[in-house]
Amino acid sequence: MTTVSFELTVNGRLRKATVPARMLLSDFIRQELALPGTHVGCEHGVCGSCNVVLDGKAVRSCLMFAVQAEGSEITTVEGLARGDDLHPIQQAFWEEHGLQCGFCTPGMLASAQELLAENPDPTDDEIREAISGNLCRCTGYEFIISAIRSAAVKLREADTETTLQPT
Repeated sequence: MTTVSFELTVNGRLRKATVPARMLLSDFIRQELALPGTHVGCEHGVCGSCNVVLDGKAVRSCLMFAVQAEGSEITTVEGLARGDDLHPIQQAFWEEHGLQCGFCTPGMLASAQELLAENPDPTDDEIREAISGNLCRCTGYEFIISAIRSAAVKLREADTETTLQPT
């Protein structure tokens, strides 16, 4: 079996690895890095549960090889929170009941993170479009949309507070 060495940054930490050339990014994250928050649902790129943020874009980690992420920066659900402080998107999902079983949540968070980085004040239709590739079998999506809308407010308020603080 051919192995390949590469390095990438995961959740702010430089990682070096040697893995089988055909190891999927989702398997690398879960098995080699011991980050189980990246869920694997369909393994065909349909459900979005395995989404992670790669270089600012939500990607299906079950559809790419780990070595394809060489030199990239990845954020998984474990990398969102800062210590005991939830990321504003995570906090909004908690407050707005945007999760039930939680299986789709990491992928939803990745999609929301990409959306809100590109569009800090999305409409409900834009939110729906951004999460259209993520399947949830529990919530009916309305609480998820409310959570992303709430997260947008939280992030804008945080940006305003940062901007207004003296340097």
